[in-house]
Amino acid sequence: MTLRIANCSGFYGDRLSAAREMVEGGPIDVLTGDWLAELTMLILAGNRLKGRPGYAPTFLRQLEDVLGPCLDKSIKIVANAGGLDPAGCAEAVHDLATRLGLSPTIAHITGDDLTGRPLDLANADTGEPLTATPLTANAYLGGRPIATALAAGADVVVTGRVTDAALVTGPGIWRYGWGPGDLDQLAGSVVAGHVIECGCQATGGNYAFFQDVPDLAHCGFPIAELNADGSAVITKHPGTGGLVSVGTVTAQLVYELGGPRYLGPDVVARFDTITLTDDGPDRVLISGVRGEPPPDTLKVAVNYLAGYRNTMTLVLTGLDVEAKARAAQDALWARVPRDSFDRVDVELTDSGLLRITVMDADERRAGRAFSAAVVETGLASYPGFYALTPPGNATPYGVYWPVLIPASEVHPRIFINGNELPPPAPETPGAGRAAGSDGQGLGPSGAGQASPIGPQIAKQASGVGDQVRVPLGWVAGARSGDKGGNANLGVWADTQERYDWLAAHLTPDTLQRLLPALAPHRVDRYELPNIKALNFVIHGLLGRGVAASPRMDPQAKALGEELRAKEVDIPPHLRE
Repeated sequence: MTLRIANCSGFYGDRLSAAREMVEGGPIDVLTGDWLAELTMLILAGNRLKGRPGYAPTFLRQLEDVLGPCLDKSIKIVANAGGLDPAGCAEAVHDLATRLGLSPTIAHITGDDLTGRPLDLANADTGEPLTATPLTANAYLGGRPIATALAAGADVVVTGRVTDAALVTGPGIWRYGWGPGDLDQLAGSVVAGHVIECGCQATGGNYAFFQDVPDLAHCGFPIAELNADGSAVITKHPGTGGLVSVGTVTAQLVYELGGPRYLGPDVVARFDTITLTDDGPDRVLISGVRGEPPPDTLKVAVNYLAGYRNTMTLVLTGLDVEAKARAAQDALWARVPRDSFDRVDVELTDSGLLRITVMDADERRAGRAFSAAVVETGLASYPGFYALTPPGNATPYGVYWPVLIPASEVHPRIFINGNELPPPAPETPGAGRAAGSDGQGLGPSGAGQASPIGPQIAKQASGVGDQVRVPLGWVAGARSGDKGGNANLGVWADTQERYDWLAAHLTPDTLQRLLPALAPHRVDRYELPNIKALNFVIHGLLGRGVAASPRMDPQAKALGEELRAKEVDIPPHLRE
């Protein structure tokens, strides 16, 4: 029997009404939600330092609406909202249930928090050693502890740092009894988990062809109908806005992708084996996913406080914009020498915004000493001077630092109503290659059905000979995102001809020519011909990660759309 797993949160701050919508909108078996981006762990650490909860309190607000109905309908609730304090979150759920006159069985999972333990702090991406003291250190756990908690009778399972896909893989293991050797089934659940973990991004949200998504303002959240063989149908409740198509599912699958092998603590999922099939209106079948044994290491997300930062943004208009930017900087650095800061980043955007960001270990130096100096140039700078930001104090920033640890050294602990379960029997370890488990990595999926690319090509394009010059977005979709200090840019096509052209022409060199800001960075390209997609990983584009990135777009969310706006020469028939 199919296990219907619904998502109600894609990030800390997502739509509060989503849990109620998913419970009331139609039959589901499990309600999940993801609250833990890499940045969120740092945010929760900051909250904890201020005496606030180390978990996501918005989860409790959603739970208040649905806990009773979920118990009545035997809907299990699985959420990683425990963040840095799963036990505290579970206690808060208990207090909420008591106030509502309910008596659910509440489980929480710990063991991911490695803060204070001796770790090899070599950066998993760059190999650099870390000399700072970690503020947080959390290993990415898999789905098996969740399955154990559900098998013990839990109605609500609260976790800390688990992989995003574990929120689907865990219930799948519980329902279907998959063992460590059921690699294809586990891999299929990982793919399904990745598709729905970002909420509405699977149902038309942030979609390259958003004009073709009906009622986007009331976009429904996704559901994965997970089968015993690991295949799954992605869908949404009837009557909700949005769209589930091969295109929307593809867009989510290429989000934050590395290579074709997606490493996780339960399985290595082969994203180059995914098949997507149109299964009817707002239904897409994911099948054929192959799995390999998991690596013998887990990734650990380390965060540390690195100093203070401050940004001032000036507007440049009219003529000679680049000369005006130089004049603005000359005036500023005459007052506060540029080399007095640990780091300076200057960004001049195409729209004429000059963003100057300074970072320094000294809060005062990066604070008003900098921002006031910018304001002081106001009557002695370029014509048309004005700023978008008032002078302000510096704010602390943290750095995300991924490291690896042997999986054998991480021991999940499972508690039911506060009582710890006996540790599970040891499982046969995976024989996969040693590498980091990435709970938020993902792979692309095929764009097999007729996508909405064609109908949008209604304009006339000019060209010479057998080529026409058009925006790349006329023949390809894209989605981009962040993975620590790296950015990913997934690009897909809807037909084999368009993909063949894309694979032949969109090389790393071409990408860097179209997007010059990528030129200083190493770019890796991965081909996934089975799903007509390419993925590019731009190393170091985001510096030390989202919290430390001085970019206006610190999560590289707009990178895909920037690429799609660039003009390229294509054969005329590809635009039809």
